[in-house]
Amino acid sequence: MNIKKTIVASLLACMLPAAVMAKDISVGVSMALFDDNFLTILRTSMQKEMQKDGVKGQVEDAKGDVSQQLQQVQNFIGQGVDALIVNPVDTNAVKPIMDQASKAGIPLIFVNRRPGAELTGKMAYVGSDSELAGRLQMEALAKAMNGKGNVAILMGDLANEATRDRTKGVEEVAAKFPGIKIVQKQTAKFTRNDAVDVVSNWMTAGDQINAIASNNDEMAIGALQALGKNPDKILIAGVDGTPDALQMLKQGKMVATVFQDAQGQGEGAVQTAIKLVKGEKVQKIINIPYQLITKDNMEQFTNRNLK
Repeated sequence: MNIKKTIVASLLACMLPAAVMAKDISVGVSMALFDDNFLTILRTSMQKEMQKDGVKGQVEDAKGDVSQQLQQVQNFIGQGVDALIVNPVDTNAVKPIMDQASKAGIPLIFVNRRPGAELTGKMAYVGSDSELAGRLQMEALAKAMNGKGNVAILMGDLANEATRDRTKGVEEVAAKFPGIKIVQKQTAKFTRNDAVDVVSNWMTAGDQINAIASNNDEMAIGALQALGKNPDKILIAGVDGTPDALQMLKQGKMVATVFQDAQGQGEGAVQTAIKLVKGEKVQKIINIPYQLITKDNMEQFTNRNLK
């Protein structure tokens, strides 16, 4: 009996370092911006997942500044973190971040915003196919428009791949309908306030617009605010599936939004970081699917994407 106990104790001792390793992982997270509804939901999701897994996490706000984000990454490396998770400010300016991570031999996971450079070594991207979001959004609008009318596109930050790909998806679907014409296309930087200004200017200029395809929900809501008491005259669709957008859907003020799974992306980014730190193989691109939300199916999304 004593021999058996000794063997069991020895086996447990051998297993202990692996268990401790999972608990002792530290991750540095740099978010492009704290002051954004969807990114706040994403950030909260990552923090909950790190807490659940016993991962030590430090989360910083890059405040939309590329140089500040690079400095945060350098600071994390200097502090000796085991992995980096980056929600990039500019998806075309990630090379210096990748170089720093490679030089330090630290796993680097990009989340939500797909980098515009090839992923090498211990790197991965966890996010969604932005072009699909644009296609789903425009298909819903085209149906509501009966295939005819003028469309305006509210674009996000021009430095972001989501802006380019979602816009491309909208344009591809619109091109399939001879009766649909894109008459305006302007950036509102993913923000509600900028969208109010852009749409107000369109209305003042007398632009004939029947529908607005917005690269995200925040700008869609800004468009509704700009339209004031007569929002039903222009059909509006967004992307993200935030609680605010679902409320607009419920009230019939929006035609659709496209659900972007913040929880799936956040948990996926943390789990990918843990696997890479432990030396496990992961896919370079981990896709979290988009789903169209309309008034008909919105109930199943009401408890998703909560802060």
